[in-house]
Amino acid sequence: MTNYTLEEKDSFIVTGIGTELQSDYTDYAGINKEKADFWKAVKQDGSLETLKAVATNDYIFAVNEAVNNKMMYYAGVVTEKSLPEATRVIQFPKGEYLVVEGEGKTAEELSNMLAGVAFGQVLPEAKNFAYVGGPNATVEMGQRNDLVFGEMWIPVVRK
Repeated sequence: MTNYTLEEKDSFIVTGIGTELQSDYTDYAGINKEKADFWKAVKQDGSLETLKAVATNDYIFAVNEAVNNKMMYYAGVVTEKSLPEATRVIQFPKGEYLVVEGEGKTAEELSNMLAGVAFGQVLPEAKNFAYVGGPNATVEMGQRNDLVFGEMWIPVVRK
């Protein structure tokens, strides 16, 4: 099984700018295209720089969240400042999180790889914990050796 850890995290809030994903939740190619188009847009229109300017650290969050039966996707940061451009303040609960680490040539490659490992390998094989919903995120933490590195954080409960 892939390397992962279970970590206790305090609750935290991510302020994000988001979009509703229109693809069926089983259409991975469609979802990935929508996410890539969204990142391109927030980089081009300056939204990502606006978020980074108020962030309390260098982490960039790519958050998946179900809201009112809609698949929502956000670019976000941890901040204590309010941001008029923000479309959502996302509360991550205190508790145990599945943490999968990785690296990729781009943030998009990193995110896709981490989601594939977490949801395609670790969670289906997990015997003593489960994801029961709530926001989850890919956390872009920085660059080293020309690669983007980060983690996927998914809240879990013990079975």
